[in-house]
Amino acid sequence: MAGALKLSPLLRLAVAVVLIPGSALGQAPLADPTRPPAQAGEVAPGAAIAPAAGGLQTVIRRPGRKPLAVIDGSTVELGGNLGERTLVRLSDTEAVLLGPGGREVLRLTPGAEKKPPTAPGKADRPR
Repeated sequence: MAGALKLSPLLRLAVAVVLIPGSALGQAPLADPTRPPAQAGEVAPGAAIAPAAGGLQTVIRRPGRKPLAVIDGSTVELGGNLGERTLVRLSDTEAVLLGPGGREVLRLTPGAEKKPPTAPGKADRPR
């Protein structure tokens, strides 16, 4: 082409910036979904967590600090209060509350109990 339009390098750059859709200019960096939160494991006592089901939802162990329990969507520190009840004991699988109604034991998995393994009987052995 004899009469091809010649563009200066500066004009080419300006055209490229305008025409390139989704250019990185002016866009916020995307968050890495695999990166843990900045303060992983840090939950303020009394902080509300979206309730899934009633009862004990999780136990949070914190090195050098009192453990936390999430009960009915509320975060309670060991020794802390949940209404009129006090969290008096906390293990990996259960929380014990003491209140005017007496002692209440909440389990993470209410229908499951840990049992020691038993030796298989003669009827259980494969033939």
